[in-house]
Amino acid sequence: MSIAMAITDRLIAKALTELSRRDADIARAVKEVGHPPSRIREPGFGTLIGIITAQQISAAAASAIRARLEAAADPLTPQSFLALDDAALAAVGLSGRKIEYGRALAKSIVSGEFDPDELAALPEDAAMASLIKHKGIGRWSAEIYLLFALGRTDVWPADDLAVATAVQHLKRLKKRPDRKRMETIAEAWRPWRGIVAILMWRYYRGAPLGVDQQPAPKKGKQ
Repeated sequence: MSIAMAITDRLIAKALTELSRRDADIARAVKEVGHPPSRIREPGFGTLIGIITAQQISAAAASAIRARLEAAADPLTPQSFLALDDAALAAVGLSGRKIEYGRALAKSIVSGEFDPDELAALPEDAAMASLIKHKGIGRWSAEIYLLFALGRTDVWPADDLAVATAVQHLKRLKKRPDRKRMETIAEAWRPWRGIVAILMWRYYRGAPLGVDQQPAPKKGKQ
């Protein structure tokens, strides 16, 4: 079993207190929207297939598909996923491409080629490389997994459009920052860039001046 650090409410509060002393804009965001709650996910296949499921669809749709998948494959494991035929997986709402990705991932775990439990002991770059070699898991998906399942507090999902839009508003920029600009801005937030990302998702939904009134943008590159 992998050992992953959990990003708890207490850890979020600690990080944001420290960051608020460094950055007046972070302090303002915390004052406006409060501390975001922790969003801990269990490491392993279930969370990985959940992240694949959530790509390019709304949070509500992803949640509904995940609930149907967990009911059809109970408990949700690589073996139970593979036991379902394509018709059953399509019936829960998975697209053909996501079925393909899920089967490939499940087979790599069952065969022993890939062990998600080993990721917790790897440095961030190595863990990212191990994840993105699988079809359907790109940089954004790997970052989400490292942040929420493995508790890597300095992961910075710079390509996430909601995070970038929130940073644009936070820093009063004329246009949404690209990855290079996002990386530059976030240097001041190390080693808590992942905590800032969690704050930015909350800030995006609740920021003033109409940002939260815009449709939620699609996720970054998969």
